[in-house]
Amino acid sequence: MKTSVLFVCLGNICRSPMAEAIFRHLVEEKGLTDAFDIDSAGTGDWHIGEAPHAGTAQILAQYQIPAKGMFSRQLKQEDYSRFDYIVCMDDSNIQNALPMLGVKASSKVFRLLDLVEEKKDVPDPYFTGDFEETYQLCLAGCKALLEKIDADKNK
Repeated sequence: MKTSVLFVCLGNICRSPMAEAIFRHLVEEKGLTDAFDIDSAGTGDWHIGEAPHAGTAQILAQYQIPAKGMFSRQLKQEDYSRFDYIVCMDDSNIQNALPMLGVKASSKVFRLLDLVEEKKDVPDPYFTGDFEETYQLCLAGCKALLEKIDADKNK
């Protein structure tokens, strides 16, 4: 049975597709592609059907991480039962996602950086313009997420 991971941000063009691509790349490097179902979504509907932001695409290309075939979609209630891990980029994403998922609280919905020492939100480069910072934070969080999933499977 596959482990399913959904990354969530506001518009699904910057942070969550970046985390999706990075996590997919890490999983691929470990030869675990067939063991995972990985996706991303946004809580907002402004960018549905759009490819990742140019800044996201550029930073991923710089680190040789493919983002081909990725398009924005909005989070939906069915995602709650479909995914084992619903990983949000910031607290407001969690607050927006929970009612959309039809739950008040859930241990499978958490912030990406809750898994690293420096627990904080992943800043939105759509507003900050700092795609490098977002990349580095997503990379650290995705590595920690892969470790968490491995540890959870071995419980």
